[in-house]
Amino acid sequence: MKIRDFVNIHYRHFNAAVVRDAAKAYVEHLDSGGKMFLAMAGAMSTGELGVSLAEAIRRGKISAISCTGANLEEDIYNLIGHDGYESQANYKELTPEAEAQLRDQRRRRVTDITIPGETMSEVALAVQPLWKAADKKGESYFPYEYFYQLIDSGVLRKQYKIDPKDSWVVAACEKKIPIFTPGWEDCTLGNYLVADVLKGNISSTSVVKSGLDQMSHLVKWYKENSCDTSIGFFQIGGGIAGDFAICVVPLIIEDLAEDARYWGYFCQISDSTTSYGSYSGASPNEKITWLKLDVETPKFTIESDATIVVPLILGYVLDW
Repeated sequence: MKIRDFVNIHYRHFNAAVVRDAAKAYVEHLDSGGKMFLAMAGAMSTGELGVSLAEAIRRGKISAISCTGANLEEDIYNLIGHDGYESQANYKELTPEAEAQLRDQRRRRVTDITIPGETMSEVALAVQPLWKAADKKGESYFPYEYFYQLIDSGVLRKQYKIDPKDSWVVAACEKKIPIFTPGWEDCTLGNYLVADVLKGNISSTSVVKSGLDQMSHLVKWYKENSCDTSIGFFQIGGGIAGDFAICVVPLIIEDLAEDARYWGYFCQISDSTTSYGSYSGASPNEKITWLKLDVETPKFTIESDATIVVPLILGYVLDW
C-alpha cells in the first residue's frame, strides 16, 4: 500500500487527521501551481531526514530552505562521516561520567547518535581554503554558497560514506535553490570561522554574509517567486529558522510599503506549548495579526515528533 493510501485510510482523528489534512493541502498547493518554502530547526540532518527531504527537493516539492547552521553542516558531516557515527540507544541512561568519556573521545552526542569530531575538522579544513580565497579577493558569500562550491569542486566526493541521493544539501546544490541560515554563528563552522579570524588566518568575518544580508536576499527571492504564484511555508520545529523566514512578508508590506502575497499555506510540526509566550508555540491565527498569514490561508499545527511526521508527509507528497 502506498503511503498516501495508508494515511488517507488510517489517519482519521486527532493529530493523525491533521497530518492527513496538512499533507493533502500541501499536494493541492503544489498542484495549483504554488511553491513550498521549508523552515527546518533541530538536528534533522543528523536524524537523516535527507532520505526523504533530498527527493522532495529534487522533484521540485521544495523551492527554498531556511535552516539552522547546524542542519546545513551536519548534512555534510553525515555525507562524509556516516561510517564513524555510533549509536547511543541508551542515551537516557548515560551518566555524567559516560558523557565526559564521549567528550574525551571527541564524540559529540546528538540524542541517540554521536558524531566523530574528526569529521567536523575534515569539513572545516575543506571549507577553509574557500574562505581564504574569498578573503584574498575581497569577496563575500552566503554559507550555503560555500557548501555548493565545495560540492561542485568534487573535493569530498571520494569521502562520501552514504549515497549522495540521501544528502539534502547535495540535492539542493543540484537544483541550485537558496538555503538561508540565520544565526549561522551558532554552529561549529561558524565558531571555526571566528577562531580563524581571531588567529589572523582570515582578515574579517565578512567573508560570510550576515543574517541581515540573508534577509535582504530573501526579500528579493520572495518578490521574484511570488509574482505569479503562491508560496507555502512548511515548518519543522520552531526557533530562528522559522521566525526569520516567515517575517519576509510583513517586512515587504510594512517596512517597504509594497504589496506582497501572504504565505499561501502554513504547516508547523512542533512540540512547543502555546501558553508560555513562546513564538515557536504560537498558533497560526496569531500570525494573521503580524501580516504573515491571511484568514483563508490553509493552516495546520501538528503536535508531534518531526522525525516521525515529516517522512510521512513528504512520502505522501511524493506519492511513494
